[in-house]
Amino acid sequence: MDDRCYTTALRILGHRFNSIHELKRKLAAKAFSPDEISGTIKRLVDEKWLDDERYAGALVRVRARKRVGRLRIRQELRAAGVDDEAAGAALSENIAPDDERVQLVELCQKKMRMLANRNGAEFVGSDEGRNKLTAFLLRHGYEMSLVIEVIREQLKKS
Repeated sequence: MDDRCYTTALRILGHRFNSIHELKRKLAAKAFSPDEISGTIKRLVDEKWLDDERYAGALVRVRARKRVGRLRIRQELRAAGVDDEAAGAALSENIAPDDERVQLVELCQKKMRMLANRNGAEFVGSDEGRNKLTAFLLRHGYEMSLVIEVIREQLKKS
């Protein structure tokens, strides 16, 4: 096995967690052969340097703290090559539905203030304002039914 490939992989992992898929792609971009890459990946998994479940859990916690919804996080995990089972487990273990709702309410209130400051207080209650708010929250990965429910609650309060 090529120690250069292994050393490069460790250097990459030293910057941040990577999924197996991401690390394979990065090593391939550095012109290592498929055999070198697979040997290195196997060694890193055996030595517990590389673990998709641990990567998924860490990504979920970081993204959830930044008020990103579970749908978008799942999409990011899928893009990183994490399988659906590991992604689902990481999401259910690290995001409580109540916490997600609280984060959505905070994000909704923040965006409502921004829209009101830019366009006037009555804009948020208009169709265009509600559509902008809904689209913003959906892009952040929250479920449609939850978004609609929270927007209705927040508009009644204001």
